[in-house]
Formats: sequence, structure tokens, C-alpha cells
Amino acid sequence: MRCLYCNCTESKVIDSRSADDDKAIRRRRECLGCGRRFTTYETIEIAPVLVVKSNGNRQAFDVNKIKRGIIKACEKRPVPLERIDALADEIAKKVYNSMEQEITSKAIGEMVMEGLKEIDGVAYVRYASVYRSFKDIESFMAELKKLMDQSEE
Repeated sequence: MRCLYCNCTESKVIDSRSADDDKAIRRRRECLGCGRRFTTYETIEIAPVLVVKSNGNRQAFDVNKIKRGIIKACEKRPVPLERIDALADEIAKKVYNSMEQEITSKAIGEMVMEGLKEIDGVAYVRYASVYRSFKDIESFMAELKKLMDQSEE
């Protein structure tokens, strides 16, 4: 680590503590050249994952897009934000833990639907209606029937 003040590369760590909800480490350092102190942050480098859309386009994976979709599906429903955050984080962990560099938007959509099915049936149907883009009332009713049959089990 290079000192901001004298460009010396030698420093010692005075204090370390977790930061950013345990996603980073904050280190207080003292330069061995000039004696001045500075702070550094250490974070895990996440390998980029690309999402392959149905039209073949690729874009960077963004957990916030998933979260926005879940929030939209849960609008005016009694679903706490903590559950939405937990579902989005769970999906992000699955995506990053797969160790794949690319994932299809279809696979992500299925993960969201599985999670919403457990959280709220109405939110699930809302998301499914947009995600599966039902062509007619029969396909929508078929999905509702599947959901009702699963809830009876």
C-alpha cells in the first residue's frame, strides 16, 4: 500500500474492523516513512457475471434489477422489505456460487418465481404474468391452477 503523503510503500496496520455490513475490512495504517496515518478498505473482488437475454444480448448481472422486479410484484402486498432483500441476496448468491460466467435471464426468472411462490401467491402470479407474458386468459388460468394445486398439497 503506497502512502498518500510521501509515496512510501512501507506501512503498518494499526487497527482493523469490519465495514459495510461485513462486506469489507477497514484498516487504519501508519506510514513507516513519514509517520502519517491513512485508511484503506479491503473488499472481495467479485468476478463479473453476464446475463444472456432471450434475444441473445448480454449485460452485467445486477442484483438491484432483480430487487426492483420483486418489489414491483409485491407492491401493495404485506411483504416486508427484509424478505425481498433476503430473496434478492439468495438469488445473487446462487448466481455467483454457480461459478459460471454467464447465466440466462430465464434461469434468473425461474429463481425469482420459486422464491415468490413461497413468499406471496399474488406476487408470484403478478411476476409470472409479466415474466411468462401470457398470451391469453387460458394460459394465465393454467398457471393459477398449478399454483392452487401446489398450495393444496
